[in-house]
Amino acid sequence: MLEKAGQLEIVIAALEYAGIAAIIVGAVYAVVAFGMALLSGVQDQPFRAMRARLGRSILLGLEFLVAADIIATVAIEPTLQKVATLGALILVRTFLSLSLEVEIEGRWPWQRADAEHPLERATSK
Repeated sequence: MLEKAGQLEIVIAALEYAGIAAIIVGAVYAVVAFGMALLSGVQDQPFRAMRARLGRSILLGLEFLVAADIIATVAIEPTLQKVATLGALILVRTFLSLSLEVEIEGRWPWQRADAEHPLERATSK
């Protein structure tokens, strides 16, 4: 059992590092793309495009972090306190994800998509 718990700890750590890496790499990409857009003058709204890219990387990172929390809580030692803490964390992260989605898309996730995505508008000539 100890070996299985050790393997799960490695999986959890890998998911946490993947979430952190997704946020960092996405942030660097967003800033570099923003700088290039400013220098080249190609985009109409480079700040909006940067925010959309950064938001998407944060959302991806949050997905990895939530997965790590679920595995840590359910698979290793599922106590009532840990499950309650997991529920609170998931609520906070879900609210943050919804807020970011609305900020990026300009609409609620369950609303019909417009013909053109905001990131596509921001990156078009």
